[in-house]
This record gives sequence, structure tokens and C-alpha cells, in this order.
Amino acid sequence: MPNMPRFSYYISPLEIPLSPASAVWQESLPLTRPTTGKSAQIVVSHGEYFDAIRSFFEQDGGEMFSRILAQHLQQKILSDDIQEIRIHLEKHGEFYHPARIETDVVGRRVSFVLNVAVSDPGKTYINGEFYNLKKLNAEFAESFLPQVYTLGGVTSGSQRKFWMFLADWLEDYYEFHLSRDASDNRAKLAVWDGSNRHFFLSLRQSAQLYRQVARILAYYYDVATFEQVFSWHHAAGDFVVRINRSEIDVKLITVRHYKSFLNNLKGLEDASHHLEFILQALLIFFLSLGIRTRLDRLDGVGDLVWAESVAVGPTLTGFLEGLALKPPVRMLPDTIERCFRYYLSVCSRQDLYELSNAVVDALHPQAPEIPVIKQNLTGHIETLHGVVQQMCN
Repeated sequence: MPNMPRFSYYISPLEIPLSPASAVWQESLPLTRPTTGKSAQIVVSHGEYFDAIRSFFEQDGGEMFSRILAQHLQQKILSDDIQEIRIHLEKHGEFYHPARIETDVVGRRVSFVLNVAVSDPGKTYINGEFYNLKKLNAEFAESFLPQVYTLGGVTSGSQRKFWMFLADWLEDYYEFHLSRDASDNRAKLAVWDGSNRHFFLSLRQSAQLYRQVARILAYYYDVATFEQVFSWHHAAGDFVVRINRSEIDVKLITVRHYKSFLNNLKGLEDASHHLEFILQALLIFFLSLGIRTRLDRLDGVGDLVWAESVAVGPTLTGFLEGLALKPPVRMLPDTIERCFRYYLSVCSRQDLYELSNAVVDALHPQAPEIPVIKQNLTGHIETLHGVVQQMCN
């Protein structure tokens, strides 16, 4: 029987270890986001959370974690090589309470993220999300997602079931949200650097960020099946960013749904009809993306807010770049990117407006975003039409 590693527990960004004697050990985790307006149906203490994670790593004598470390490091790792596992509770999300798992092995410090589902909404999504991340990493040549390793569940001493999956920790990648700049009272993109502080991005960096978000979503869109990454939201922190001097790099860290947004695909036997249908579906996807990327909550938890027009041009640029990364589609006469560029170029301002309205009408009638979108949609389409005329003609 291998020796089990020591475990230590932290709440980020503090580096002071916790113990069962710590006051916070008995305190409850916040299980709902302030924006939901709902109260938690269950009570889970920090101690129960940390104990469940420890059980996850101990349940097979440490063999699972040593195999994952061997895969990650591409070398043989034994259970006895793992002397300590440090568990850092990083944040409280609407679906998961992610922990950074840190260990030192063969002279290297290695970090993973353990997404822990405590509440019913998180447990509803976690199996599908693990499968979606695994599927997209396997089926797409490029990867803008974390690698995932294992999914499992443990039962706590109070007979509560915790579900969790282990994935790569994206070092130096942080959440970003629109935040109010006190110097001019404008909502600008701000990066939360992990120490509860934030800094604003420049206009150039903001444009890069929106460009990369659109490129990622376009790349993962399946032109033939109409499958897409779905229900993402900037307010949920679904994208993260790393700043390297003036350059940025964006990753998508969650895929709660990956499915077609079109339910009736019958009657497409005629090739020309099919071609038209494919391009119109792609246009609807683009218009929906362009609307959603301008939505956020102030500082991630405040009022819904609409991003400034700096988002519009880069979103189109990134979308076309994402399409250019994709392999050819048999029924299209040219590359996906060129076909869509032409199709978009012949759309009138009224075409864009009517289709965008249809996108909004398809939202849940009680979706809180609808008033914000409707208030800004005319100006959004005006800006988008000008960008299209400039870039696609």
C-alpha cells in the first residue's frame, strides 16, 4: 500500500493554510450567484468541500492521480512520488466551485483545476461538460480548451454526493469583465488578475480579445451539423485571457452544451437549397454571437451592460479567421470563409436587422438580456453593416 500524500487547504488568494480548527472550516460555501436572486437549497461547509476533494484523490490509493501526472509530464510517476497535494479553493461559480490542485513531483510544480459540482445545477451539467471538452479536444486539430482527464464522484460523511472532473490549470489566465472606469465612467474590459484587483485593457487589447473570442466560437461551429458551443456568457467567466506584454491569448474553459441550434433539417436534398441553408444558418450563428459577445454584467455580478462598438469589427474579423481554420465542406463551391464573406456582403442593413430580431425573438421571453439587447440593437446593426461594407466588399 503506497503512502498517501499530505494534504493542505487554502482559499485563494490567501496563502495561509486552513485546518479543521479554522473558523472558516465550518462556514457555508456560497452556492448561488448574487445575480440569480435565488437562495441555496442546501448547506455545504468549506470543510465538507475540502474533505470531499481529499477523498477524490485518496479513493484508489492515489493511482488515478499518478497516472494523470505521468500522462501530463510524459514520464513514469509512482504514487509514492507525490508527497503533498495542495488544494486551493479558487472561486464560487454558478455551476462549479473550482479548486486549483497543486503538487511538486520530479522537481517540477504541476497544477490542475478540479471543477467541483455541489449544487443541483452543477450536477446537471458536469457529465455533459466533461464529455463535450473531451470530444472537441479529440475531434478538432486546433485546441482552445483545457485538456480534461477524469470524472468521478465521492460521497461525503453526511451522505452528500459531490461530482468533479480534473483538467489542466491554465496558468496566468484570468477572468475578464466589463467594469466602470472611474476616470470617464465608461464600461471597459478589465482583467481580474487573481488577487481581487483588476486592470483595464487598452483599446487594442480589447479588440484582440473580442477577435479571439469570435475566432474560437467560429472554429468550433460545425457547418454540416450546425452544432455549436452554446449558452456561453461573458458574465459567467467562460473565457479567460493571458496578457504577455501587449499581446493577449484567450481560451474557452467551459462547454456546457455542444449541439445544433436547428431542429428541423428535413427537405435539404436539393444541393442548391442545402447550400443556401448552410450559409443562412452560419449567418444566424454569427449574428447571435455578435449580440452575445457585447453582453456582460458589470464586474461579472452587477447589472447587465452592453459593450462599446469596439467589439463589432474585431468580432467579424475573428469569425472569418475561425472559418478559415476549418477544413473544406464538400457542398460549398469555395472555402467556408470565402463563401460566408460573399454571402454576408450581399446582405442589406434590413436583412441583418430582421435576422437579428429573429435571434432575439428566439430567446426565452423572460431572459433578462432582452431589454438591453432591444435598446441597443438598431445601433449595433448600423455599426455591423458599416463594418461588413468595409471588410467584405
